Amino acid sequence: MTENAAASPLTLLTVAAIAALIFALIAWGWRNRKRRQQDLAAPAGVPQRVLDAEPLAGAEGMYVSTVRGRDWLDRIAVHGLGLRTTARLEVHPDGVALLRSGAENLFIPAADLTDVRLESGMQGKFVERDGLLVVSWMLGADEVSTGFRTRAAADRAPLMEALQSLTGTATAAVPATPDPTDTTDR
Repeated sequence: MTENAAASPLTLLTVAAIAALIFALIAWGWRNRKRRQQDLAAPAGVPQRVLDAEPLAGAEGMYVSTVRGRDWLDRIAVHGLGLRTTARLEVHPDGVALLRSGAENLFIPAADLTDVRLESGMQGKFVERDGLLVVSWMLGADEVSTGFRTRAAADRAPLMEALQSLTGTATAAVPATPDPTDTTDR
């Protein structure tokens, strides 16, 4: 067999060792992040009365992540807030329910909401302009921002309208679908 026909055992061992080192460093970093964030309050679970009620608006999509304040790179690792999952976001008069697959459901009381906006991305997901719904809220004494990507673009406008009614904020009209004639930032 020629040298180029098959990788030598030493080469395979080196590649495996480098891959193992990379995964070990990632795990070590995630563990340290969790240790640094252990003082962060746990989010509320979804009250049964909210689960039983009809939402003001709701949509299927993806829970992206929760970050500290508006620092898009400081993903929160504790309490399952760093796990990207499929989810359903429901807006209720009492607050926002995030019903997540494979992770604990999350409830944001209306009184804790501080802002809602559309962004192009945050830690864990970057999309087209205004493709990510971001809700800022108080988790104990800390402001955090949670990202949600709707499965259908048409779902963003009703969600934004319902969320803005809870936060008392208003922004420019949210297009239900992207404008194909808009070429800015492309």
